[in-house]
Amino acid sequence: MDNLKIVCVAFAMSAVSVVKAGGILTNTNQNIAFNRNMARDGVIAIDGVYSNPAGVAFLPNGLHLSFNNQSAFQTRTIQSGITVPAFQGTPFYQPFNLNGGVNGIKEFEGEASAPIIPSIQAALNYDKWGFQASFAMVGGGGKCTFNHGLASFERTVSLVPAVLAQAQQTYQSQYGVDLGLGSQTPSYSLSSYMKGQQYIFGLQLGTTYKFNEHLSAYAGFRFNYIYNKYEGNIKGITANINGTNENLYDYLGLKANAMTEQAAAYKAQAAAMAQTNPEVAAQLERGAALAAGGATTMENVRLQLADRYLDCTQNGWSIDPIIGLDFRYGKLNIGTRLEFTTHFNIQNNTKVDDTGLFADGVNTPADMPGLFTIGAQYEVLPTLRVMGGYHYFFDKDARMDKDKQKLLEGNTWEYNAGVEVDVTKDLMLSAGMQKTNYRLGDGSFLSDMSFVTSSYSIGFGGQVRLNDKMKLNVAYFWTTYDDFDKSYKQDFSAAGQTITADCTDTFSRTNKVFGVGLDIDL
Repeated sequence: MDNLKIVCVAFAMSAVSVVKAGGILTNTNQNIAFNRNMARDGVIAIDGVYSNPAGVAFLPNGLHLSFNNQSAFQTRTIQSGITVPAFQGTPFYQPFNLNGGVNGIKEFEGEASAPIIPSIQAALNYDKWGFQASFAMVGGGGKCTFNHGLASFERTVSLVPAVLAQAQQTYQSQYGVDLGLGSQTPSYSLSSYMKGQQYIFGLQLGTTYKFNEHLSAYAGFRFNYIYNKYEGNIKGITANINGTNENLYDYLGLKANAMTEQAAAYKAQAAAMAQTNPEVAAQLERGAALAAGGATTMENVRLQLADRYLDCTQNGWSIDPIIGLDFRYGKLNIGTRLEFTTHFNIQNNTKVDDTGLFADGVNTPADMPGLFTIGAQYEVLPTLRVMGGYHYFFDKDARMDKDKQKLLEGNTWEYNAGVEVDVTKDLMLSAGMQKTNYRLGDGSFLSDMSFVTSSYSIGFGGQVRLNDKMKLNVAYFWTTYDDFDKSYKQDFSAAGQTITADCTDTFSRTNKVFGVGLDIDL
């Protein structure tokens, strides 16, 4: 199979974002307060070090701290199909049916988990000046494992039985040669595995200045460090031949050797008969050439079906500026911030790469998009507050490998809303929602290797005052994702020919996050 190695691109393209709440490659849930109420962009609280840093200037003088941990669990499910119009009327028309598919469709599921996702926010306020620091997982944050690979792995392999059948038929009809590749019950199998990890750590530092009781400003930066690790393999490719599942790498090797020996025997016989019977010698020479050509073809196919492995880590760093403003008047507070695009170049540190696609030391772009937010909070009653906000991510300005961002129709936007109620002086309950809309266009941006879909999230939780200086936050939120259907044609190169297939993918995800945090005022 020519170009079988391209299926392993999945290993280095799996963008694991288990904590996901935000734009592409961006985590906006960096504090437990967000988990119970996503509308934090206009709130004055310690979690504003991320969501509304300028508003933190209006906290009382002194040191304010927030320690948090989240546990996130996600599933990713892809219903993938392949249909080959040229094979209609044959068992190879819907190749996935040869390995457990139904009506040409197979389901591939990945599980991602991150039981420990820590973060910390700190702010030290004086009369007019304030200083802030934050450490959190600003992107990625977990591991995703596909124990049975992906359709990107399997589609090429699923065409193997058809290629073998065509080769068998061609040699029999044209040359009267039985290659021993036929099967009355065609099928295939493979073992494939992928595990991806992605972590983007962010250390944010900044300062605030309070102009008066109504207006404050923030300026700071975030140092970002990215660490990715990808491991995977494709091995043990088999096909049913004469009723037996044969490991094709071994089986074709034996066949290639046998045909090479046959070619040599024909040549020896031809040389021996060259003088006594030239006509038979010529026939033997043609037979030798045919056997040698068959051996070469089998060996080339065999090499493409060898076991393949990948073990690659990637890392890089960058710094992006952040600015913000906060305006408060009476019962209304409005906050806004702008994060500039984070320009990453990540470098491969490759131990094993049987794909030939991830050379050690090579750099590729993997930017995090810039972000503009604006939000407001209004105190309806002394014990009741409502809030709302808007996020706009500059995804199309964030460089990706092979300029993948150009496939997006537009930038991501989000809106959110929430409410907080003081049940007693020691107990506050809150809830919120967020709608995320990705501008995915026709879906060319998406693959089973890396995908996002539009969604809405709902969270709830509470804050308990433990004493005058400490508050405990507990929250839970889940995300419901839209299914996204993608249809496209794909060309596969196989044994010197091009096979055009109609492919489909239906992408869906689930996401659940539980968090506990402790706020301290000193």
